Amino acid sequence: MTASRFSHTIHAMKENDLLPAEEQKEEEQQNIFQRIFSFIFSGNDPEKEKRRLLKDIAKELKKQKFKFYKPKTEEALPGLAKFFHDIYTTIGPAQVLLDHAASSNVLKQLIIEESLAEGQITIKDDLSEEAIRKLAETMDHKSLVQKLKNRLVSLYAAFDAEKVKQINARYNLLMVFLGFVHFDYYFLLKKFDSGLPERDFVYNPRFEPINGEYISDDLKDFLEVAGAIDRSQPWQELLDVLQLYREMPVVDAGQWKKILRNVADVRKSMVLELIIRYVDKDPYYKVKAARPNEHIVEEYLSKIKTNTELTVQKIIKERRTGKIEKLLQQVFGSVAISRMKYYTDKNNVMFSKKMMAGYMHVAPMNYLKAFLLDYFKKDIREVVDQLLIRGKWSTNLMSQQLSDAFHAVMSISDQLIQFDESLGDEGERGIALRNAMKRADRDKNAVNALREQLKKVNEEAFKMIHGAASNLITVGKTLKVVIEDYDHKPRELILNWKEIDISTDNQIRSKLAEVYKKIYYFIQLLQFYAKPE
Repeated sequence: MTASRFSHTIHAMKENDLLPAEEQKEEEQQNIFQRIFSFIFSGNDPEKEKRRLLKDIAKELKKQKFKFYKPKTEEALPGLAKFFHDIYTTIGPAQVLLDHAASSNVLKQLIIEESLAEGQITIKDDLSEEAIRKLAETMDHKSLVQKLKNRLVSLYAAFDAEKVKQINARYNLLMVFLGFVHFDYYFLLKKFDSGLPERDFVYNPRFEPINGEYISDDLKDFLEVAGAIDRSQPWQELLDVLQLYREMPVVDAGQWKKILRNVADVRKSMVLELIIRYVDKDPYYKVKAARPNEHIVEEYLSKIKTNTELTVQKIIKERRTGKIEKLLQQVFGSVAISRMKYYTDKNNVMFSKKMMAGYMHVAPMNYLKAFLLDYFKKDIREVVDQLLIRGKWSTNLMSQQLSDAFHAVMSISDQLIQFDESLGDEGERGIALRNAMKRADRDKNAVNALREQLKKVNEEAFKMIHGAASNLITVGKTLKVVIEDYDHKPRELILNWKEIDISTDNQIRSKLAEVYKKIYYFIQLLQFYAKPE
C-alpha cells in the first residue's frame, strides 16, 4: 500500500502542527521575514518574486549538509537514495510481517488489552462464549443474564476517559508507524538503480543521479507519512505489542531509533521540502502531514457486549431446541415429524422469494396433526369413551367438562385436515395465494393482498394450536383427577370402577397413566408454540 493511498484513511494535519515549538517559532519568523522582503522587493511582479525565491532555495540547497540534490543540473543525487535505502533495509522485512496489520482486529485487541489490569482481563475473559456456557450450566436464565450484565458494567467502568485517550493514542501511533513502513521505498529506489531487486537487503546498490522531476511526487508522499513521526512517542511500547502480534520482533529497536534520529534531522533541515519546491517551481509548497484519528475502544466494548448477548441467545435457543427434541421423543419416539401436506416449509420457499415469511406455524401444526391422528383419535379416544360411556360419575360437572374438551379437540382435528387441504393446488386458499403470487410481480396492491391472506392463514393455524392446547389441558387435568380417584379409597368420583376394570381386562389404570403422560408431554411441547409471537 503506497503512502498516498494510506493517507486517504487518516486526517491531514499541517506540517507546523508536527514540529517542536521552537522549530515552529523559527519557521514562523522565517515566513514573516519572507513576506516582508517579498512586499518590499517584489513590486507588482509575482513571477519575478517567484524566480527570486527559487534562486534563494537553490542557494539553500547548495549549503545543505545533506547532499541530496544538485540545483544546477536539477538532479536528485545518490545521497538521497542512500537515505531512503538505509530506511528500506531496516523496515523492509516489516512490510511483509505487517501486511494486513492495518485491518487486524487481533492487533486492535492486543493494543487495548495490554493497557488493562489483570483483574480487568479476567472480567473480559469471563465474557467469552466458553466461560458463559460454563456459567450457564450452574444457573437459570435470569441469574445468568444478571451476572453477565454486572460483568459488562465492571468492564465498561475500567475504561475511563484517560484510559480511552491513552489506548486511542497508541493505536493512532500504530497507524503512523504502518504508514511509514508501507511507503513504497522500493518504487522510489528503483528509479536510482533499475537493477535493484525487491527485498534483497544484501544487494549492494549502484545509485545514479536522476532528474528531480521523477521523484517529486514520491517525496511528497514520504513527507506525508514521515511528517507524523514524532521521536518523543512511546515507540518501544508499540514495538513490544507488534512483537506479541507477530511472535517475533518486526523491527530492531536500535535501528528504529537510528531511523527516528535520521528522519528528524532531515525534517529539521527541510531539505526534502526545498527539493520539492525547486523541482515543482513552487516556492510556497507546504508539507501536508497525515495523522490518524481513530477511536477503537467503543467498537471493542460494543463487540464484547454484542457477542455476550448473542451467546446468551444461542444458549437459550439450544436449551429450547433440546427441550423440544426431548418432548418429541417422549411423545412420538422421534424428532422428525411431518404430517402436513401443504402448510409446510417446502411451500414457504415460494414466499421467501417475495421476501415474505410465509407459513409461520409449520412445526406445531405438524406436531398437532400427528398427535391427533396417531394418539388422540385412537388410544386417548378409547380411554375417554370408557370413562364417558361406561363410567357412572357422582357429578355430571366433571364428566361434562371432559366431554366438552374432548369433542372440542376432535373438532379441531377435522378443522386441521380441512385447513391443510384448502392450501393445496385445488384448494380455495391455495388457488388464491398462487394467483396473488403471480400478480405480486407487477402489482403492489397484490403484494399487500398476499400479505393479508397469509396473515389470515397463520391466524387460523395459531387459533387451532391454542384451542387444542387449551382443551387438552382440561382433558389432562380431568384424567389426573380420575387417576387420583381410582387410587383413592373409597372411590368417590366414578362409582363403577370394577365394571370398567372388567371391560378393559384390568388395564384401565395403566392406560389412564399412559394417556395422561402423553397428553402432559404434548401440552409441554405445544406451550413452546402456543403464545403469540
